[in-house]
Amino acid sequence: MESIPNGAQLRAAREAAGLSLSALSVRTHYSKPLLGKIETGKREIHPEHIMAYSRALNVPVAALMAPFDDPLRIAHEWLVTESVATTHCADGRRIGNSLATKLEERVIELRHLDDSVSGTDLLPVVVREFEDVRRVISECSYTSEIGRRLRTSAGELAQLVGWVASDAGRYFQAQCAYLDGAKVATEAGNQVLVGQLFSSLAYQLSNIGNPSDATLLAKTAVEGAKGATPVVQALLTERVAWALARSRDRDGAMRALDAVDDLYERRSSSIEEPEWVYWLDRSEINVMAGRCFVELGEPDRASPLLLSAIEGYPKERTREVALYQTWLAESYLRNRDIDAAEATIAAARRAADTVHSARLDRRVNEIESMLSK
Repeated sequence: MESIPNGAQLRAAREAAGLSLSALSVRTHYSKPLLGKIETGKREIHPEHIMAYSRALNVPVAALMAPFDDPLRIAHEWLVTESVATTHCADGRRIGNSLATKLEERVIELRHLDDSVSGTDLLPVVVREFEDVRRVISECSYTSEIGRRLRTSAGELAQLVGWVASDAGRYFQAQCAYLDGAKVATEAGNQVLVGQLFSSLAYQLSNIGNPSDATLLAKTAVEGAKGATPVVQALLTERVAWALARSRDRDGAMRALDAVDDLYERRSSSIEEPEWVYWLDRSEINVMAGRCFVELGEPDRASPLLLSAIEGYPKERTREVALYQTWLAESYLRNRDIDAAEATIAAARRAADTVHSARLDRRVNEIESMLSK
């Protein structure tokens, strides 16, 4: 055999066939503990194991050998293959609807990949995509409408570069990306996207810079994107609330959180929202409210919101779950529930050790330092 599948692939094949470990043990004549070790990577997988799974599950060996759908692998495949922009751009080639659509689809794919791939791993991919789209814009010819779409894609990619760079701890690179994106989005006439870029930068400043500057920038973003859809306005206003909370402006933060609730309730199936707010839902809004309450010294209000959101969050979203656990741990700590705080941050630390996120590492370190005092 050319390669050996990992335990997760074998487990996925077993679960897809609707078999328990006990049932598989009967069919393969391997013990249940051994099968468990194989599927969890605690026992080396041999060809005879693959044959046993193939016969027991009645699936071809080739199906068990298929590449595992690992997001990190997908990201690295993007890194070593030519981008859509590169393959279509050559010596002033005229760009039409087809490439513009493919670029828009690629931006969406990369944005969703950020859900499961850390900033350190994803950053080279999104940087290259952004640079390639900028090259298309400068070197190729197209109609004004296609140009607007290309620049909008570039602006969205710049926002993603900034977000991913910030997660990787590359704060100056993130700031440059946000500002470059704001320029190209302005050229596209997309003021709402400009607002998203400035708001994203404000969020970074709230976390690692001057909260007062962040507040001004976040409010500017809201003001400049007045024609935005309800969910977009809710997102931009959330970042105002966070900046105010970090500035310890309780009244301002509470007003902003109330505004977020009102704006989100105005959403409608008849209003088309930009794809880049796909992730904002009631749970995410509750997480932000909980974080603000922690900052404002109201941990009693924070803990239920954070705990409920964490319990309902997909477990495969390791980084986000762990980040929210850091805030839950801090709320417990501020309530002097030390045991709960220690247990929660320990879970976050275990997750942090499996992903490459400077943002998560920084938060875990902060809470561990608070607990050690």
